[in-house]
Amino acid sequence: MKILVNGIQSNLRFSSAHVIPGHESCGYIHGHSYFVDVEIEGERAGDFEFVVDFKDVKAFTKAICDELDHRLLIPVYNDLIEFKDFDKKKDSIFNLKKQHTVHFKIDGKGYSLPGVDCVFLPLPYTSAEELSKFFAETLAKKLSETYDNLEYVAVCVNEGIGQGAEFRKDL
Repeated sequence: MKILVNGIQSNLRFSSAHVIPGHESCGYIHGHSYFVDVEIEGERAGDFEFVVDFKDVKAFTKAICDELDHRLLIPVYNDLIEFKDFDKKKDSIFNLKKQHTVHFKIDGKGYSLPGVDCVFLPLPYTSAEELSKFFAETLAKKLSETYDNLEYVAVCVNEGIGQGAEFRKDL
């Protein structure tokens, strides 16, 4: 059986700025009002014969949205971003999170931002495609701690009405 959670109606939203380094138009810092749809398939189980409790799906997804909301999303593993005092190959992303001010360059442009204004993601890009994969994998991992009856978790991250990307994580 499949369950669906509509991001607009369930308030699974976040507004963030991001940049796609090297892209002609998206290579500039810009923002979107995102919403997140979730689809989960699995066997009905437990005392109430749920596939998964909607309350859990919404709470876990909302927690991810809240972490990204009103921040600049930075794809740490993008080859075109050069960080000062951070080596992508050997340093932990947690080191970036601890910095009061983060300094980096993209295509020769220098940025200095308060670390608290940024979310450092272990991604090559902060595209809808990569964000949907990030959400699906994070949500699948969290739900798997409680549920062993799920077949897959699919998440669509929409950059606005009419355009989004969906990633399906098989379990």
